[in-house]
Amino acid sequence: MIVHIPSLLAGEVLTDLQERARRLAFEPGSKTAGWHARLVKSNMQAVGSSALRHVQDTIVNALGTHSVFSAMVLPRRIAPPIVSLSGVGEGYGTHIDDAIMGRASLLRTDVSITVFLSDPADYDGGELVVETLAGEETAKFAAGDAAVYPSTTLHRVDPVTRGERLVAATWAESRVRDAACREALFDLERARRQVFEKQGKCEAFDLISKTYANLLRRWADV
Repeated sequence: MIVHIPSLLAGEVLTDLQERARRLAFEPGSKTAGWHARLVKSNMQAVGSSALRHVQDTIVNALGTHSVFSAMVLPRRIAPPIVSLSGVGEGYGTHIDDAIMGRASLLRTDVSITVFLSDPADYDGGELVVETLAGEETAKFAAGDAAVYPSTTLHRVDPVTRGERLVAATWAESRVRDAACREALFDLERARRQVFEKQGKCEAFDLISKTYANLLRRWADV
């Protein structure tokens, strides 16, 4: 399932990031793809630089401080994003993300994130497509929005047919490995916030908070 996070980046922060990202140097994305994904990866990605690190740090900070993302993912670590540029005819065929990423510091990929940097009116095609048990889900969100989905799913990026698609892709390792447990905790977190908004710190809020805390204590890797 794709979760839409609107306006992860907005205003001057988004404008500045778009300008910086467009000035980055790019190389074929197949250089960093796994041996099987290399067969279906046809895009360009930003070359390492201090300018790229600024873009990466801005996105990681935005994710790490976003209340919905934090409650839903419970991130332990977020990988430095890959900034990807796809022109006409380019995309990324069906693949699954590597379970473990990194070299000096390894990260288990529990959740995948795509942050859209291009306005959807600037390109045709280029939809993110995630395969689920209920069928395919697609995402082509506004600039600054993020799509969050399980790294355990097969997914693809359809070829661009007009313009250019600029995105940042990254992955998070959760403190709670099991996706069903993360979903249960996210439901409890939303429920207790709704109770608090309507009734304040009442008995129902305290009971939900107790259950949330004790399940997190049981399931979390720290």
